[in-house]
Amino acid sequence: MAAPDIESSTREERLNYVLNEWKCLHNCRLCGKCYILRGSSEEQLYADYIEGKRSYMDITLEIRNNR
Repeated sequence: MAAPDIESSTREERLNYVLNEWKCLHNCRLCGKCYILRGSSEEQLYADYIEGKRSYMDITLEIRNNR
C-alpha cells in the first residue's frame, strides 16, 4: 500500500500508516527495520510527514542516503 497523500489524508491516517509500516516483525535477521531506525522511533523519523510538511518518499530517500 502506498503512503497516504498529504493533501488528501488526515494526520491520524498518516500516523497510522507510519506505525503500521514500521511495526516490529519479530524477525530481526530478515527485517532490518531496527537497523534503519537506529534507536529512533518511527514517529520521530517521519514527524514531518505525519504533520503534513514533507512526503513519505522524501523522508525515506533521505534516510536511505544518510545510512
